[in-house]
Amino acid sequence: MSQSQAQDGSLFLTPAQGSQRLTLQNSSFIYRELPPEARPRELQANDIITVVVDFRSRFLSEGDAENRKRANLTAVLSDWIKLDSGALKPAPQSDGDPTVSGTLNSQFRAQSDVELRDSLSFRIGAKIVDIRPNGNLVIEGHQTIRNNEERWRISLTGVVRREAIQADRTVSSDSIYDFNVDKEELGQVRDGYSRGWLAKWYDRFKPF
Repeated sequence: MSQSQAQDGSLFLTPAQGSQRLTLQNSSFIYRELPPEARPRELQANDIITVVVDFRSRFLSEGDAENRKRANLTAVLSDWIKLDSGALKPAPQSDGDPTVSGTLNSQFRAQSDVELRDSLSFRIGAKIVDIRPNGNLVIEGHQTIRNNEERWRISLTGVVRREAIQADRTVSSDSIYDFNVDKEELGQVRDGYSRGWLAKWYDRFKPF
């Protein structure tokens, strides 16, 4: 004996059991599964990711100091002593009481303005060197570029969450904790604007 059920649009009707849910796999004619090598996998140690560094900073400092000092000094030696027959006695001052007077007037004023602007933008590959117990990834990357006499060396380290890494395995430097970048330039361009030893000594000790 077969049982049939008419179509009903009521929300209280219990759906028929055993009906297969529609998915992209069983309803699309163009669906194809990705091969195993193309499927995304969990990041592991020694995997390579790309770090996108876009660092911009601005620092502004202004200072103004002023110091004035004025002092007047007047000293008079009205009495003096002398040793006479083993005893101390008042000594007459025939030329009058010695007097010392002076005036001190000093003024100091300093004004300084400092404005620094830095910009650093580049992309670099980094390797996962360690995986913390909580899943955070410790990354490290190095890059050396040589062009004739010019050479740039960049190194970076930091800790990043797995969730911050995009599907294409890129991560922004803003998402990296304890982010350290070491950038070194060598060559003629660097020599053109670097300070000499005398300028470094003067800026450090400020003799004037």
